[in-house]
Amino acid sequence: MKLRNLIGAALCAAAAFALTPAHAQNYKSEYKLSIVVGTSFPWGQGAVIWSDLVRERTNGRINIKVYPGTSLVQGDQTREFTAIRQGVIDMAVGSTINWSPQVKQLNLFSLPFLMPDYAAIDALVQGDVGAELFKVIEKAGVVPLAWGENGYRQLSNSRHAISKPEDLKGLKLRVVGSPLYIDTFTALGANPAQMSWADAQPALASGAVDGQENPLSIYTGAKLYDVAQKYLTLWNYVADPLVFVVNREVWESWSEADRKIVREAAIEAGKKEIAIARKGVTPEDPSLLKEIEGHGVTVTSLTEEQHKAFVAVTKPVYDKWKSRVGEDLVNMAEKAIAARKK
Repeated sequence: MKLRNLIGAALCAAAAFALTPAHAQNYKSEYKLSIVVGTSFPWGQGAVIWSDLVRERTNGRINIKVYPGTSLVQGDQTREFTAIRQGVIDMAVGSTINWSPQVKQLNLFSLPFLMPDYAAIDALVQGDVGAELFKVIEKAGVVPLAWGENGYRQLSNSRHAISKPEDLKGLKLRVVGSPLYIDTFTALGANPAQMSWADAQPALASGAVDGQENPLSIYTGAKLYDVAQKYLTLWNYVADPLVFVVNREVWESWSEADRKIVREAAIEAGKKEIAIARKGVTPEDPSLLKEIEGHGVTVTSLTEEQHKAFVAVTKPVYDKWKSRVGEDLVNMAEKAIAARKK
C-alpha cells in the first residue's frame, strides 16, 4: 500500500510538472526594475503600475521588483543604460536624458526649445520619430516597449526671479550628466554643475548650488520649496520622455505569450503614467501650480517676447547639437512638430 501511494504521488507530481510551461522553469524568481526617483513620483508610479499588471497577468510567472534611486548602479543614473545592456538590471523605466550619453539620438528631446507644447511631445513619441528611436535603442542592445513622460523641465533657484537670460548670470545650477545641458546653461551665463539626483537634494539644502531644473512633479514631490527653491520659472525649454525597456536576454527568455503581456502592460502603464505626470500642470488644469504658490513660491511665466530671448541665446547650442543628434532625425522631428494637431 505504501509503495502504491508513493507511486501515485510521484505520478501526480510528474503530471503537475508536465502541465507547468517549460519556459517558466527558466524564469527568474525576481526581475529587477530600475528607476531614478521614488515610487511616489509619477515616474515611479508608472513603474509600479507596470510591475503590478505584469505580475497579475502572468499569474506571478514574471515577478518584478522596483528598485528606486538608481540603487542598482549606486545612484549613478548615467550608468543605468549600460547596466541594462549588460544584464545587471533586468528592466527599467528610464529617462531619455540619462541614457543620452550611450544613445546620442536621445539628445533630441534636450535640444533647447524644440517642443513648444504637449502636442509637440506627442507628435514625436507617438509618431515616426518615436518609432525610429525605438529602432536605435533596440540596436543598442535593449528592448524598448512603450513611452512614458517625466515632463517639461522648469527652472528653480534660491536667489531671485528669472525672466530673461541675464538673470541666470553666475548662478550655480545643478544639471544632469549630459554635455548638452552644460552647453545650454553655459550659453545662458550660468555656472552648471553636473550631479546625480541623489546628490542634488543635499546640495540644494546646504546652498552648495543655487538652483536646478526639473519637472514640476519632481519639484513638488521632493518639496524643493523647503530647501530655499522659492523662485520658479516656467519656460518649457525641454521635456523628458521616459522609456519602458527590458534587457534583451531577459526578453528572449520569456515565451511569446508572456512577451505580449509585458509589452501590452508597458503600453497601458505608459499611458496612465503620462496622464499622472500631466495632472495639474497643463493650461486646462493648473492646480499643481496653485499648490506651489501656496508654499510662498514666486512663479514666473514668460511672455512671448521673453521666451524668444531665451530661444535666441540658446540657438547656437541647438545648431551645434543638431548635427550630433543627427540632422535627418532632427529634421523629421521639426516637420512632425510643425504638422501637429494642437
